[in-house]
Amino acid sequence: MLAFAQAQPSAFIQLVPIVLIFGIFYFLLIAPMRKRQKAVQQMISDIKKGDRIVTSGGLHGEVTAVLDSAVLVKVADNVKVKISKSAISGLQGSEGDGR
Repeated sequence: MLAFAQAQPSAFIQLVPIVLIFGIFYFLLIAPMRKRQKAVQQMISDIKKGDRIVTSGGLHGEVTAVLDSAVLVKVADNVKVKISKSAISGLQGSEGDGR
């Protein structure tokens, strides 16, 4: 019996599945996440006095002043809280809260 040598696939053919998997992950996971992150950063930089916000902790209130890295939020009559801009998760009404 003759033993036939099997040809080894080229390096390019071996890398195709890895590149394909990375491409799928990029378009399904990484790109949408980066787009959402940019939108949130833009929303935070555009916050102004009078906007109604929601924090990541669930606190709802109205912005009374915008500082460098924080905002003052009125949560009740005569109650103002200083909140870091990074804790703001969105504007009230933009996430479909029924208003």
